[in-house]
This record gives sequence, C-alpha cells and structure tokens, in this order.
Amino acid sequence: MLFVSFPVAHASADTVPREVNIARSRSAVLETAILGMLADSPLHGYELRKQLNLLLGSFHALSYGSLYPALKSMSTRGLIVGTESPALPGHALAGRRGRIVYELTPEGKEHLQALLASSGPATWEDQNFDVRFAFFAQTDAETRLRILEGRRTRLTERLESVRESAARTRERLDEYTEELQRHGLEQVEQEVRWLDGLITTERDRHQNTHTTADDDSRPGTNSKEQG
Repeated sequence: MLFVSFPVAHASADTVPREVNIARSRSAVLETAILGMLADSPLHGYELRKQLNLLLGSFHALSYGSLYPALKSMSTRGLIVGTESPALPGHALAGRRGRIVYELTPEGKEHLQALLASSGPATWEDQNFDVRFAFFAQTDAETRLRILEGRRTRLTERLESVRESAARTRERLDEYTEELQRHGLEQVEQEVRWLDGLITTERDRHQNTHTTADDDSRPGTNSKEQG
C-alpha cells in the first residue's frame, strides 16, 4: 500500500496566542462598555448597539453578530438579565415579540466596579483606554490618575520608538510616506500634551481634596467649635 504524505501547515507558535489575545482583549473591552452603558439605565439591543457605536467610534462599528454573543455570554454568567418588553399596541410590528431589555444584576454591578478599579497595563492600550476614559465619572480619583499616567508612559515609549524608526528610514521614504509618518508623530505628541493637562488637573484636584479634608479635621476649624 502506498502512503502519500501531504505537507501540513502549522500555525506559528507566536501567531496563534497573539490572535487569541487580540480576540480576548476586544471581548473584554466590549464587556466593559456594555456593563458601563447598562449601569446608567436598562437598554434594549438596538439602543445599546447605537450607543456602543458612538462610544467605540465609527472605525470600530459594532455588528449584531458581535453584540448578541457577548450579551448571551454575560447573561449566562449572571452579569446581566434580559426581560422581554411588551410590543406597542397598534405599532407596525404589533404581533411580533417585544424587544429584550437588558439590565445589570447585582453580580454585574459588582463585576463592573471591579473592572473600573483596575489600572494595569491593559487599560493603557488604545481602545481599552478610550472605553475606560468614557467611564471616568464612575472611577475613583486614584485609579483615574494611574490610568492616565500609564497611558502617557505607553505613548511616550511609542513616540521614542517611532522617532528612532523615522531617523533610520528617512532617506528611503518618499515624500508622501514621510508626511504620513510626520502626521502620526504629531497625533501622538498631541495626545501626550492632552494627557499632561489631564494629569495636572487630577493631581491638583486630589491635592485640594486632601488639603480640605486636613483643614476640616483640625481643632477650631469647625464653625460650632469657633462659636
């Protein structure tokens, strides 16, 4: 019997984990965004998708094919619950099933608070940072500051890397590629300046809060004590 062997394509060891990590990162970003949206009020799928697209931006348009698997997974894990709302009488869709309205469970609220309290390197990356920044009003001051400082560190590292690369390749680039590279550098530099302003504001606010608290705790500063 003749055996014919065919070449088998093997995925590289570092490519598969990277793709898996990207998928997990996107899933985690989407989950944080959904929980943050539902923390404000219950939403049905269409409205949730519309608000998520506004949050994530036009370059990350969210399809129902991405949203509903995420909602199903979160519902299975007990983070959210979906309730069917009655269809409006006399509506063009009357007779069809009502829309499913999603809201956070107590477990979902607790999970969201844990997510918003995290400030590790994952929160400094592009899309994750954007979503976390969108929910800074629900995030404590120290965590906000750590995320802003981490993001600035990440961009500073990126800026140095791009500048070194530009210096090495400048002679080999045509004018349009060089202009595109310059534009990219200016965007990163602008964001670093923006972060510097935010960090200064957060530090000043944090300092003022502590100063006020210290003044209030000193004897004789209370109006009743003075009177």
